[in-house]
Amino acid sequence: MKRSVKFGLIGAILVGGLAAIALIVSFFKGMPIGTGYTARYLCSSTFISGRDPDPVFREDVLPVNPMAHLVSYEIDPVARSVRASSLGLVSSTAIYREGCGCSLIAETAAGGMNAKPPLPPDFKRLPPAHPSDRPWPHGSGDPVDPSSAGVDADRLARVVDAAFAEPGPEPKRNTRAVLVVYRGQLIAERYADGFHKEMPMLGWSMSKSVTSALVGVLVGEGKLDIMAPAPVPEWRDPTDPRRTITTDQLLRMSSGLAFDEVYAPFYDVTCMLYSSDDFGAFAAGKRLAAPPGTEWKYSSGTANIVARIVREAVAPDAAYYYPALYEKFFDRIGMSSAILEPDASGTFVGSSYIFATARDWARFGLLYLQDGVWNGERILPEGWVAYTTTPTPPAPKGEYGAMFWLNAGAPGDPSDRRWPDAPRDAYAAEGFQEQKVIIIPSRDTVLVRFGATTDRSTWNTSRFIHDVLAALP
Repeated sequence: MKRSVKFGLIGAILVGGLAAIALIVSFFKGMPIGTGYTARYLCSSTFISGRDPDPVFREDVLPVNPMAHLVSYEIDPVARSVRASSLGLVSSTAIYREGCGCSLIAETAAGGMNAKPPLPPDFKRLPPAHPSDRPWPHGSGDPVDPSSAGVDADRLARVVDAAFAEPGPEPKRNTRAVLVVYRGQLIAERYADGFHKEMPMLGWSMSKSVTSALVGVLVGEGKLDIMAPAPVPEWRDPTDPRRTITTDQLLRMSSGLAFDEVYAPFYDVTCMLYSSDDFGAFAAGKRLAAPPGTEWKYSSGTANIVARIVREAVAPDAAYYYPALYEKFFDRIGMSSAILEPDASGTFVGSSYIFATARDWARFGLLYLQDGVWNGERILPEGWVAYTTTPTPPAPKGEYGAMFWLNAGAPGDPSDRRWPDAPRDAYAAEGFQEQKVIIIPSRDTVLVRFGATTDRSTWNTSRFIHDVLAALP
């Protein structure tokens, strides 16, 4: 064999070997994302929403998680857990606890999450009841007749029908719930087959807006100063350039922290959600990439830093801080179905994992429409809603406030905005796959939409808002 051919073969073998090694390393680093997503999503869907895990896996998990094609799963109804495995080589487990939903845990910690303080086996709640003989929002009665509020009922019905209609065989918009609240009354409500008004639904990043509300409650109690440097233990060193980051900048996604919000293996957000025990600590460990307050960059990491700040501010009020959160906020506005799922450290995942029924998400929107007042009682401090809906200066289109999406428009050009067909004062809590709670103060309206919309081109929020408003007086 000629020397050149021999060296060529050796080189090819080395390259092939290195490629194989890289593939194996990528598999073992990437598959915790696939298994973790599967285990956690199926756990929550099964034990919180009460859905059948097999269609959930087919319809919800596979379309957004390509790695799940290699994943098998086991549901343990007695232990209330889900274990997902990739070819028997990589596995993840999620466990359910009453009152605090599901959490991913390390295989070695199956007996209990590494919580500080430890989570009890279950957390029993006694949420406020919604009497069936009273209309929403203070009861569980049916929607009122839209015509009684001066609404064009036929036109509104056509808008709701269109929200559920599919544009074609594929891709599908998969709308699962639509609610319309006008002048404090529920005037339209519809669910897809298999979904109903008592089913808690995952808000995904709408959770950020709830986290912001919890900060507001604590500000009202004098327990947090959002304009002061954020109380983050990792940044206490006086030489740490992150020490000047304020809670306000965290809420506004302008902290300057490096964080990759890319939902693929090896990026910060997926490593945090599916490979980390303490999400707030994971994000707080990121370096400073820009001076605080100078850039706007959407980050689930900062939301979980804020969630940890909320926990520490509340913790002195209770040995286990979850009851205090419900007492301070959710129970006061009738969000009786709300479940805040924690990471393995016991801190609720403020970026992504809050469940509630569509009706309770509508109650959340109504609270903001009413400037933080519920049934005559001020829940959020005066001025908090105005603060929340003030555009973050670095946001190019005035599209972001304090963990809410805005429609203010670009400075100097208000027509350049997220929803050009909607009023400028519209703002929203938004989550993955087009979950929405949209508040429109100028029209005294709240809109709620849930779905499993993998292809965002199938859902037009701007047009939806326009069409609903066209049916109102």
